[in-house]
Amino acid sequence: MAKSQGASAAKRRQQQKQHQPGNSRSKQPQVPNQPQAHNQRRMVRKSGRRSALLIGGVLLVIALVVVYFIFTSSQSSSGGPDHSVASASVVNAVTKVNPTLLSQIGTGGVANPFKASGSSSLLTGPTGKPEVFYYGAEWCPLCAGERWSIVVALSRFGTFHNLGETTSSSTDSDPNTATFTFYQSSYTSSYIDFVPIENADRQQNTLQTPTADQQQILNQYNISGYPFMDVGGRYLIESGSYDPTVLRTNPQDSSSQPLSQQQIADQLSAENTISQNILGVANYLTAAICSITKNQPSQVCSDTSIQSIETSLSKTSRSNSPSGGSPLLSLASFPVSDVRHW
Repeated sequence: MAKSQGASAAKRRQQQKQHQPGNSRSKQPQVPNQPQAHNQRRMVRKSGRRSALLIGGVLLVIALVVVYFIFTSSQSSSGGPDHSVASASVVNAVTKVNPTLLSQIGTGGVANPFKASGSSSLLTGPTGKPEVFYYGAEWCPLCAGERWSIVVALSRFGTFHNLGETTSSSTDSDPNTATFTFYQSSYTSSYIDFVPIENADRQQNTLQTPTADQQQILNQYNISGYPFMDVGGRYLIESGSYDPTVLRTNPQDSSSQPLSQQQIADQLSAENTISQNILGVANYLTAAICSITKNQPSQVCSDTSIQSIETSLSKTSRSNSPSGGSPLLSLASFPVSDVRHW
């Protein structure tokens, strides 16, 4: 009896021990840690914001790229500013014309484009050498034709650097005539200072403004159009020296397709209508420059064709105006849109 009661007491104690909280084997459900849950929700929100910002940034970049291409496309279609470096093949063909061909062409049948300034004073440039001053505009079709001759002639006295190529206005006469631009180019010579001013771009926006001294020259000769050249203060060109229509597929039709820079350059290796005009005017320019450099360099200025032209220039007088029957192409010979007034 006593033994049975002891066993029952032991059994009760064992059962009580099993039900004590510290010895319970049953797992109680864990209550989530409140701060930890809050941090997790905040991280989710931050991650969402980062994703939204990333997507927004990508969309913004895409929008900017689209706007850029629309802008550049509209500039191209409207004939906006276009300054690219002239190709090496074009520059080589124009700056290294065969001297024999130049001598053979002579004036090329082109009428004397110069007027004598009537001044005995020599115009000198930034380094003290005789100055060749050019004033034109990229949109101007007459300037487009003139630059070909200028590059040929001046390459006999020095070197152009970073010479650009462009075309004249797409909305003027002889539209999109292939040419060079002197804007952002440079020129070195032991004989002359070349001072070019490209007053406006293809859209007629101002590119370069004449200095006070240059404006004084323009005012002195009442210049209100393009192109204009002053060679040493002695000889002046006040308009286009030849008709730029010759630089087109049909030289009789100013609305025909314009030749490319390369196509024009390729014509300067033989005698033809294009080379006669470009090289003929180049020889006039060469002779005028020789007259202010004391016939230096001799290998250029001693050529018989240059000597002959130089002699004829010495007879040119300031009274030779277009209205007086001069062969000089006058501003009135071309559409009014070719002339720009201030």
